[in-house]
Amino acid sequence: MEGMKDFSFALPALLCLLIFVYYPLINSFYLSFTSWNMTNPIKKFIGFDNYTYLLTSDTFYKVLKITFTYTVLDVTLTLSIGLLLALLFNHSSKFFNFMRSLIFMPHYISMVIVAMIFLWIFNGQFGVLNKLLGNMGIEPVLWLMNPKTALWALIVVSVWKGVGFTMIIFIAGLRGVPLDYYEASSIDGATKWHQFWNITLPLLSPTTLFLFITNFISSMQVFQSVDVMTNGGPLDATKAMVFWIYEMAFGEFRTGRASALVIIFFIIIVLLTIVQMYVSRKKVHYEG
Repeated sequence: MEGMKDFSFALPALLCLLIFVYYPLINSFYLSFTSWNMTNPIKKFIGFDNYTYLLTSDTFYKVLKITFTYTVLDVTLTLSIGLLLALLFNHSSKFFNFMRSLIFMPHYISMVIVAMIFLWIFNGQFGVLNKLLGNMGIEPVLWLMNPKTALWALIVVSVWKGVGFTMIIFIAGLRGVPLDYYEASSIDGATKWHQFWNITLPLLSPTTLFLFITNFISSMQVFQSVDVMTNGGPLDATKAMVFWIYEMAFGEFRTGRASALVIIFFIIIVLLTIVQMYVSRKKVHYEG
């Protein structure tokens, strides 16, 4: 009876997972084998035609490349800047507490709001950024209208929003490193750089792995900033995978094909996450 009581507490969460996660995934898998377009009640079974079309499409690989490029740059910059900020602000004082709060604050802001703010900042005609560049004698740049700069603009938005959370998690990891290691290495004549490279980084590896995987999955699913700021343009230079799925399902009403793309994308993310876990197994050091 006690076990049943414990299970009853988990039942609401399990029901939410079943309704909002597992059922949509299973239904998407079923729809991926049909040519349903949401306007016709009949779901015609077409086998693997949707998968064949997508995997032989040049657009699929172009969108996948854009998504990977965005993810690699976003994750690298977010983790690097977050670690640097954690090292700078890992001190207890009113000033450092205020700075940590200030940097962390964007994490609480909705991505839609953040995207609208940066839509104004990156505006080619009256944006704040071009105004500042103009004061320095630099010609204005059409940040969101240029295929070479539009993706970078989206990366800046994501880094600005996510770096505060990364910093806080890194600070928690830094405060978990025993001071005895630093004291012992100082006695042996180790420099600050040697301490960072041989003590801090190895003992931060579990924290880094957690942040890497969560940021990787989040970046691969970028959508809101693309939808608000670029709509996949210019010239499809920012058409990320989730945005393409949305466009295919609700713009072209090719629900079956969009569902197949969801399944393919889901498999890619799962496989890459497993590879990351396997590769990092030898590089992650757990104290004790």
